[in-house]
Amino acid sequence: MVTRRRWSELGNRSRRLIIVGAAFEGVLKIATLADIKHRPANQIRGSKSGWATAVALVNSAGAVPLAYFLFGRSTPDARQVRNHP
Repeated sequence: MVTRRRWSELGNRSRRLIIVGAAFEGVLKIATLADIKHRPANQIRGSKSGWATAVALVNSAGAVPLAYFLFGRSTPDARQVRNHP
């Protein structure tokens, strides 16, 4: 059984690690949501709203945003790349 400790009972190192982890997850979520907003729907596997909801609501320690960047984005067609200025 895991013993729950209060914030005041944690050491300085533990507090810093929690703060850094929370900040990292926050930045990762913001970057993911910005990418979803600006990327065309045809370049996202699945629905934009589904990904945005999962990223915003699931407390995942960064797993959902990383999954989006690894698996949720599709590459543009070769035609789109060739015709792009």
